Amino acid sequence: MSSRTGWFVLGVIAALVGFLVGAYLFVSLGGVSMETTAQPLPLEATVAHMALRASIGNAGDQKNPLPFNEANLLAGAREFKTHCAFCHGIPGQPRSAAAAGMFPKPPQLFKRHEMVTDDPEGVTYWKATHGIRLSGMPGFGNTLSDTQRWQITMLVAHADKLSPAVRTALGQ
Repeated sequence: MSSRTGWFVLGVIAALVGFLVGAYLFVSLGGVSMETTAQPLPLEATVAHMALRASIGNAGDQKNPLPFNEANLLAGAREFKTHCAFCHGIPGQPRSAAAAGMFPKPPQLFKRHEMVTDDPEGVTYWKATHGIRLSGMPGFGNTLSDTQRWQITMLVAHADKLSPAVRTALGQ
């Protein structure tokens, strides 16, 4: 190895060590606020979305095995009201105090601009099963059955066209 190459490698290593030490000091001295009211870090949303897309992988290809019917939508409404509405809200109701204080804010899944009706059902099911790290979204894979998670998924996927009976079951 030539002298130039050795100095170059040493320079790269020194730069990496300097970056890591600087990042450590920045975080340990309070450079990253953990307050939910703090402004997001630059690129925070971009990095989080990239990591989430990578984690979800091809879950969007998974199809809901349950028949689309009123019974499954009503069951989904009951489960949603019990397990999800506290953060994600129900039609016609304001955001809960807990949801208003979260970061990132949980989408209010029955408000037009926050609905996920265009998301593949497999993605919604994946999120309900595994949760989303550092977002407050818990995973229900160990607490709700596959059927319950698919029923909630069905409800959310069709949130823009629910029957009056399902809306009533949600408490609207």
